[in-house]
Amino acid sequence: MKVAKFGGSSVASAEQIKKVCNIITADAERRLVVVSAPGKRCKEDEKTTDLLIALADQYLLKGSAEAELQKVIARYEDIAQNLNLGTDIIEEIRADLKARLAIDTNNPGLFMDSLKASGEDNNAKLIANYLQSLGIEAHYINPKEAGLLVSNEAGNAQVLPESYDNLYKLREKSGILIFPGFFGYSPEGTLVTFPRGGSDITGAILAAAVQADLYENFTDVDSVYVVNPNLVENPQEISELTYSEMRELSYAGFSVFHEEALAPAVRASIPVCIKNTNNPSAPGTKIIAKRQYALNPVVGIASDTGFLSIYVEKYLMNREIGFGRKLLQILEEEHVSYEHTPSGIDSISVILRANQLNAEKEMRLVERIKNELKVDKVEIERGLALIMIVGEAMHQTIGIAARAVSAIQRSNVNIEMINQGSSEVSMMFGVKEEGADKAVRSIYEEYFEKSYVEEALQNPYPVRS
Repeated sequence: MKVAKFGGSSVASAEQIKKVCNIITADAERRLVVVSAPGKRCKEDEKTTDLLIALADQYLLKGSAEAELQKVIARYEDIAQNLNLGTDIIEEIRADLKARLAIDTNNPGLFMDSLKASGEDNNAKLIANYLQSLGIEAHYINPKEAGLLVSNEAGNAQVLPESYDNLYKLREKSGILIFPGFFGYSPEGTLVTFPRGGSDITGAILAAAVQADLYENFTDVDSVYVVNPNLVENPQEISELTYSEMRELSYAGFSVFHEEALAPAVRASIPVCIKNTNNPSAPGTKIIAKRQYALNPVVGIASDTGFLSIYVEKYLMNREIGFGRKLLQILEEEHVSYEHTPSGIDSISVILRANQLNAEKEMRLVERIKNELKVDKVEIERGLALIMIVGEAMHQTIGIAARAVSAIQRSNVNIEMINQGSSEVSMMFGVKEEGADKAVRSIYEEYFEKSYVEEALQNPYPVRS
């Protein structure tokens, strides 16, 4: 049994949905299908989820939103008409949306969750209806009835352990099962959504629950590339990644997967394959527990912006027991999470997402660190980008860091920080945001340009004994 998930671009129009249904019916093992809300049909278009957010915002503000409601319904009408479906499915969607608007608005978060989730929910009903119109046995699966139970955290739901036993029973159902992504229900029966992009999470949960042989994630690219194709022309494709490599790349800016999405599949050791809805014969990128290492120990390069550094300096810091704990406790009490903590003998830097600190919180944090820890210096540097170089084989290879540093130097970008995790799956470099793209291109040239690969074939990387 395979679980196949189709993202927003894959189900954005009637033409795309026809492709999806051809893919589903081409393989009898694709019996459990997760769908997103209709995405953009072109660059200037709006995602259905964005239309639903606008609908919810307007209704919360004014108590009515007829124009916004009609825009959402029009998206489904366009799809239904081009699939030659009757009006019944549109009337069902219209009634569903009006019922959601009638929900108590005293909890805006849960009201918003209900409206956002309708994008996936109604699209699943529509796609099941289309398959049935072709004479294929297909069933829309209600997540509540199926037992997808989640924590009651609006917009940030976490799957509850009992869901897996509940969802395993889906194996017993006949036909093709169309399951809406992005949301589940609390034990009290309240609809709650995963973080945005959470249809990937739904797919991974289902794959783990039914003990699938493969979790296929269909998107609009043939495979994962070693670097953002917006930065490098025709970058190399990645045929295989390990779970840990994909996690590192997702964290550092790869947009193929939501960074939490793989967790259920990883725990259940379900292999994942990223494939292209528009070119389903392409082999895609396989994500597995272990892989054969290629000549190049680096598998991918990712970068992300929007970080800041809190630099703290105190003479004899290393002799002060509990200093690090006290510093991180201040962050915890200010409800700030951190990403990395590179340190020296008398100094430590804490890297975190900049959007966590407004001017007031930043000033309070600096004062608390000064007064409570009696430090010599505390500075905050904004505008940082993190560049991640990833590959499990790097820990066996000498000279990887030296090559990366040389590449960044050639791009005329200054390195603000270097950090390597204890697992040695990745190396991280902090640079100013304005220099990140140049540095990434230079690193790509160092590790992946044809001339370099040919040189490596003649003079392979030295390997640690």
